Amino acid sequence: MTSTVVSSDRKQVVIGFDHRFVMIGERINPTGRKLLAEEMSRGDYSRVVADALAQVAAGAQMLDVNAGIPLADEPAILADCVRLVQDTVDVPLSIDSSVVAALESGLAVYKGKPLVNSVTGEEERLEAVLPLVKKYSGAVVAISNDETGVSEDPDIRFAVAKKIVERAADHGIPREDVVVDPLVMPVGAINAAGRGLIYLLRRLREELKVNTTCGASNFSFGLPNRRGLNAAFLPMMIGAGMTSAIMNPLHAEDIQAILGADVVMGNDPNCGRWIRKYREPAGEGAEAGARGRREGRRRAMA
Repeated sequence: MTSTVVSSDRKQVVIGFDHRFVMIGERINPTGRKLLAEEMSRGDYSRVVADALAQVAAGAQMLDVNAGIPLADEPAILADCVRLVQDTVDVPLSIDSSVVAALESGLAVYKGKPLVNSVTGEEERLEAVLPLVKKYSGAVVAISNDETGVSEDPDIRFAVAKKIVERAADHGIPREDVVVDPLVMPVGAINAAGRGLIYLLRRLREELKVNTTCGASNFSFGLPNRRGLNAAFLPMMIGAGMTSAIMNPLHAEDIQAILGADVVMGNDPNCGRWIRKYREPAGEGAEAGARGRREGRRRAMA
């Protein structure tokens, strides 16, 4: 099975079908977060540090770092954030920008093997981003859209993914270093979005043999009880072949759904992570009883 290896200078993470599902924390992103955008623009990264620590504490194995702020110096801010986050936590990073100069700025200061987020099927984007991925020995998120836009047809999205994988190979980037984002559609607008994604994930796994990721929250956009819907969505996609997601790890329902899926898929040996997370602590009476039994055994053996 295909394994995508990314790393920081202190930790390695493997994305793969035979490995635990990889949660990539999404919160270091100023899009839609006015206060964070204002702080980052003036060089205040205290919230970036707090978000990094909170997401890793909640279980994120990687963090996505984005500095897309209109009219700001995105290359400089992204480089600052990459340095700071790497000094703060030990997990690998996904360096996220639509601006090629910002991607290169972040990659130039990164320590380890990063995930580059992202490349699409447009010719201009392919020729700008893939050489950077090769230069900095990274892995890359391949988003399944091109000059024609985003298709609702999963077969068309598969064809775009296949094209990106082939073009990456032309640049010396192996398929294990291409993580496909098949694009999650909002089910509130497109009723067949879930069924189509399951079909596409199976093709990507069985035919292209690539790992996958997604923006998990897109599926429930516009609907009530989004946490409950995402908690149903994630395990079904994991069963179909999805191996990572860019998501908010602070939502307990999502974490429970993913840890449960790891158990079902056999990627949590002896259910160890599930037990450590959800085992009820022994009460005072139970602990006292256990101590009494131990003391009784010791006296009997004396």
